[in-house]
Amino acid sequence: MQRLSVSAVAVPLLTCLATLGTLMVWTATGNAGTPARLSAPEGRVLIPSGPEATAAFFTIRNTGTSDDALTGVTGPAGHRTMLSRTVDIGRNARSMEMAGAATVPAEGSLRMTATTLDVMISPPPRIAPGDRLTFTLHFRHSPPLTVRARAVRPGQ
Repeated sequence: MQRLSVSAVAVPLLTCLATLGTLMVWTATGNAGTPARLSAPEGRVLIPSGPEATAAFFTIRNTGTSDDALTGVTGPAGHRTMLSRTVDIGRNARSMEMAGAATVPAEGSLRMTATTLDVMISPPPRIAPGDRLTFTLHFRHSPPLTVRARAVRPGQ
């Protein structure tokens, strides 16, 4: 049977303790980061101009130091909601396509617009200016966020 020397045991043990101590200090000083902290003020939903669909827009703020991702949206009962994005298809023409997850950057925001990312709602709800609809935004790492959107005319 082989005997271990004190240095054969002490060196790895001291290395582990030094590493653990360094990580504890790094974390205690706030350098390990914070999870995403998401919020969203009231959004906008466009009063439909046709019978097929309309769109809602939100600005999602992240005051944490970690990114998160918007992965989906649920909306009013009886209406299908999905993340969609406008894409150029050539010759000054654009089309809509379903969007995957969208990053909400650390210490930043994700701002939806008619020419970038939005929430498509189909069929469009019957709404008048000032009406409010409730949506739930779903994220990869954070809990769902319930937000409201106020009905506005296109261009407002």
